[in-house]
Amino acid sequence: MKHFLTLIRCCLGSLRSRIVRGSVWCVMTLLGAALLGGDVAAGKKDALRWLDSEFTISTISRDEQVREMEWFIEAARPYRGMNVRVTSERIGTHLYEASVLAKAFSEITGINVFHETTGEDDVIKKLYTQIDINRSLYDLFISDSDLIGTHFRSQNVENLSDFIAGKGRDVTLPTLDLADFIGLEFVKGPDGALYQLPDQQFANLYWYRHDWFTREDLRRKFKQHYGYELGVPKNWSAYEDIAEFFTFVVKEIDGERVYGHMDYGRADPSLGWRFSDAWLAMAGAGDVGLPSGSPVNDWGIRTEACRPVGASVARGGALNGPAAVFSLEKYIEWLHKYAPQNAITLNFTDAGTQPGKGNIAQQIFWYTAFTAALTKPGLAVINEDGTPKWRMAPSPLGPYWKAGMKRGYQDVGAWTMLKNTPLKQQKAGWLYAQFTVSKTVSLRKTIVGLTPIRVSDINSNHMTLLAPKLAGLIEFYRSPTARVQWTPTGLGVPDYPKLSTLWWKNISLAVSGQLSEKQALDKLAAEMDEGLGYIARTSSGPCAPQLNEKQKESFWLKQPGSPKPTRADEKPTGKTMSNKEMIEIWE
Repeated sequence: MKHFLTLIRCCLGSLRSRIVRGSVWCVMTLLGAALLGGDVAAGKKDALRWLDSEFTISTISRDEQVREMEWFIEAARPYRGMNVRVTSERIGTHLYEASVLAKAFSEITGINVFHETTGEDDVIKKLYTQIDINRSLYDLFISDSDLIGTHFRSQNVENLSDFIAGKGRDVTLPTLDLADFIGLEFVKGPDGALYQLPDQQFANLYWYRHDWFTREDLRRKFKQHYGYELGVPKNWSAYEDIAEFFTFVVKEIDGERVYGHMDYGRADPSLGWRFSDAWLAMAGAGDVGLPSGSPVNDWGIRTEACRPVGASVARGGALNGPAAVFSLEKYIEWLHKYAPQNAITLNFTDAGTQPGKGNIAQQIFWYTAFTAALTKPGLAVINEDGTPKWRMAPSPLGPYWKAGMKRGYQDVGAWTMLKNTPLKQQKAGWLYAQFTVSKTVSLRKTIVGLTPIRVSDINSNHMTLLAPKLAGLIEFYRSPTARVQWTPTGLGVPDYPKLSTLWWKNISLAVSGQLSEKQALDKLAAEMDEGLGYIARTSSGPCAPQLNEKQKESFWLKQPGSPKPTRADEKPTGKTMSNKEMIEIWE
């Protein structure tokens, strides 16, 4: 207001002095200020409307929500009328952002947001196209933190720690509260700097029909056949026994054919995720150490200091070692023996909703991103009172796994800013990114998409009330140990876009029977080494790959840790636990 009155006095002076150019400038400036003031007032009115309709629940008070929205309105003043374009993969959380949050932000701030949703592979393609052509196509991306090893090495992604402290300080939300984010460690480089901002998270866990597992007739029959209790499997041996039990012993429940396992096997990029998303870690192929295993990580890549030195056993890796071969053999065996016949033709998206049909007893590798889809009223797996007949639990572990190793995969979709985006566009986009994770809206977004990112949201009373309908999701994320034992692809993968495609192209050869499991993994490991070698030749820096010289596999198999020699007994006695025991472990 003080500056506005000064401007009026200046204009009156120009008019008295008959300074035409100055008078015109003053009139235009006053008109713009008046219009801007009107826009800001409208923004505040829109903010209150959104708070009273969409954002009625939050971990902060109504007054705090109002102040947070007022900050966005003021910070957005220089960018009103601008267009911001972002892209993300097509999951429920991002569809909500694109259809609801983008609209709310635009109405409140006057910044027009075009939030595109597409396939995950397409997001990566667009991100690297922008880097390759050095032309700004999108202002921000929501890309998986699996790319963190690529991002910090490439020097093409903004260091958000520096951005927040420096050129982006004036557009960084005072109440952002980074310490409240549960996945912050997954988006940091080895330098400790933040390269991405978490937007959503989901894990791959074990899924099972709790109502069937607690039926006394089925429990008696299982114990007669296998000698131990039917329950949540602790190891792969128990999982296999349960798969066999429902597929070949029980066969039918309520007149419908049932299966003891669900998976997917189409030759498709998502088949790669099935394995790169920690299948080898669950089998126990890597080394002890969080978040990814050290020196051999969950991809079977050996890293010395921060330099990847090889994926094949001949170079000290484990991608084609005994544990990896065993894990691929079990995947293919279970897919053919215990899953519905059409499972081999399905991809990730198709398979994720199959348990909702009501004929699947368990699934070892099930993404919690499907929680919302499997809690809809009317499904065969939902009770009349809205509670699920199913539960989620920690995935069972393979015979090569040891305490202290990574237990499974967790996806962290995170806001990513490229350096070749103009600063003004970066700032406007950063405002929208923060809006989608702000405490005003994050709890509502969590309830819609069930992909939580904040400790405060997870621990809220709202989530406590929802927990009985979410089948273990809240208990998992409230566990300070569980939510860090399931981790994304880590820093040891130096070029995720180039190397990730190698998985499905080679695994599919084993699924189709064109190659044996060992042959397919030998081929994959050789191509992974070749990819690391190419990156080594075309990049520099202290964390660039530097391949080990090849040695006889026996040399590395005799060394401590990974790669591990073949176990004498790859199917130890099956072990299970009750759902109550499982919850106690998480707590």
